[in-house]
Amino acid sequence: MEFKHTSVLLHETIDNLKLKNDGLYVDATFGGGGHAEYLLSKLSNGTLVGFDQDEYAIQMAKANFANVLKSSSKPQLKLIHNNFSHLKSEINQLGYATGIDGIYYDLGVSSPQFDQAGRGFSYRFDARLDMRMDQSQSLDAYQLINTSSQKELADILYKFGDEKYSRQIAKKIIENRQKKPIETTFELVEIIKAAIPAFARRTGGHPAKKTFQALRVAVNHELEVLEKSLGEAIELLKPGGRISVITFQSDEDKIVKNIFKKYSEVEVPRGMPMIPDSIKPILKLVNRKPITASSEELKNNNRSHSAKLRIAEKL
Repeated sequence: MEFKHTSVLLHETIDNLKLKNDGLYVDATFGGGGHAEYLLSKLSNGTLVGFDQDEYAIQMAKANFANVLKSSSKPQLKLIHNNFSHLKSEINQLGYATGIDGIYYDLGVSSPQFDQAGRGFSYRFDARLDMRMDQSQSLDAYQLINTSSQKELADILYKFGDEKYSRQIAKKIIENRQKKPIETTFELVEIIKAAIPAFARRTGGHPAKKTFQALRVAVNHELEVLEKSLGEAIELLKPGGRISVITFQSDEDKIVKNIFKKYSEVEVPRGMPMIPDSIKPILKLVNRKPITASSEELKNNNRSHSAKLRIAEKL
């Protein structure tokens, strides 16, 4: 299948990077390359480095951007098959020690990953429990479901999915796997439905939505790697460089908000006439409230409904 994906908050994300024609930019979540295509169209002599841990996404990017990759003229595109938690080491290996002019993240799972039944991300398709973005890693959803304790499962569902019935679902999972391993997405869906009271299943969307989100986040260590990567991104930015981050769930947004706050605010001791250089803020917020999709985008792209964009600039 083609790797087709409608980019969310496309212009808001890229235009707010204050692009320079000869700048060095990083796409931390290349995916279908929608943001990258738009950014490259704005550069005349710059370079974009695209990260993706999904081998399928990288192969599709090589095909879709073949003309740019093969061209010796500018702008240039370099693709990195790695998780964005390795941002600093990969950028240093490329020889960009002086830093980058901008970076952006479009977090979560891309539409093609959901739509590939065999990847096990979606409760809409029957497939082996997988949910790995990087399919070379050993931990998958099957292993998580069939080896975690009842408490560990309940904690995962509550922490990463805000699942109200996390304990009941975890208990049902343990009861069922004592008979045989839970192997497929549809098996898990039926277990979740059996654990949630009938009245609660009538509202709030698909009953498995929160559980599947929580398992995906846990399998891919999404929140831990995000925190690490944002710290490295801020360190790599040149003065005046900007970072744009699109989130789709509250835990992600909270991490971005708190890290931006940490680097943009300082506590000045009372009576101190000026702020010492050693404690001056590193960032300034471009937008204090997150940017959300316009009414037009909301009509045309369902994925944009929960999207929040935060932007900051390196001082």
